[in-house]
Amino acid sequence: MGPDATRNGPLVKICGLTRREDAELAEQLGADYLGFVLSEGFARTVHEADARSLTEGLATARVAVLVDPPVARAAALARAIDAEVIQLHGSESPEVLERLRESGDWRVWKAVRARGIEDVVQAVLDYGAIADGLLVEGWKESVVGGGGVTLALGPESVRATLPEGLTFVLAGGLTPESVGAAIEAFRPAVVDVSSGVEGSPGVKDAERLRRFLLAARDVQPESDP
Repeated sequence: MGPDATRNGPLVKICGLTRREDAELAEQLGADYLGFVLSEGFARTVHEADARSLTEGLATARVAVLVDPPVARAAALARAIDAEVIQLHGSESPEVLERLRESGDWRVWKAVRARGIEDVVQAVLDYGAIADGLLVEGWKESVVGGGGVTLALGPESVRATLPEGLTFVLAGGLTPESVGAAIEAFRPAVVDVSSGVEGSPGVKDAERLRRFLLAARDVQPESDP
């Protein structure tokens, strides 16, 4: 069933992992999800030949991060890391999400880069009945994902737009210094960080990683009345 079913409050996903030692440290510190970019051509891409050795033996739930993959290829890459979640950052159609959900025992999250609340509304209309979760991040020209762009929308409008039962993943611009306030404001089910805990692209900074996990765990968002 995965971490969503076993923990109250926000879960933590450490994404863009490229080194075994960083994945092991994230697991040791208590991360709930480990994210690996498996599509080619990105700064944090993990090639299929390296994916299994990078993730083998890890107990933490793994997330296959992909951009516009063919369904069969996405399934193969997800199986290479024994993924519990496939996270899609491209222009994938609802039909692609439906086929992916039917192709394996994993959940599917769809990312949306939101310039305005209308982008979140449209994503819910397109994917809300199919996806298991919606990852909402800030928008930047020519950036697919992982650009470290803070979500510049009102928390109340985002929360009101996302239906119950759809996992809300908050991403974009999160750091050890900002994650506590972001959790209090947006009340996400999952917070997702990559560049905010790095020393350089794909290389996690151990102290920032530790501080991020501590800061995220220290916050318990208030329940809606």
